[in-house]
Amino acid sequence: MATAAGDLVIRVTAMPTDLNPYGGVFGGWLMSQLALGAASLVTRRTGLKAVVVGATDFAFPGAMQVGDELNVYAQVIRTGRTSLTVETHGFGRERASEDQVEVANGTFTFVVLGADDRPAAVDAARQPA
Repeated sequence: MATAAGDLVIRVTAMPTDLNPYGGVFGGWLMSQLALGAASLVTRRTGLKAVVVGATDFAFPGAMQVGDELNVYAQVIRTGRTSLTVETHGFGRERASEDQVEVANGTFTFVVLGADDRPAAVDAARQPA
């Protein structure tokens, strides 16, 4: 069984509207799920809004079908003054199986925003040790 480092941040089932014209799960849907999970992690860690300012290093090493479950794991790999970089990995699991295969991964950089919607300092006290 495949495993990933980081927190489980999304668990969702691929539906027919998530398919590409060839019948597999659309890569754009996978990317959006990775981004949603990464943003959730950043907001949870900082207590602030998180907006994507960069997305890199995407790969799609496996495939998913409708009905498969996507499990997204995320971990902070860099903390800047107003930004965090998050590495994500998505694993697909067939509906009637416990086996998982990595289907997507990528890295996101977020800037955190204060109440005034301007970049805010990352509060190191909110970060787990």
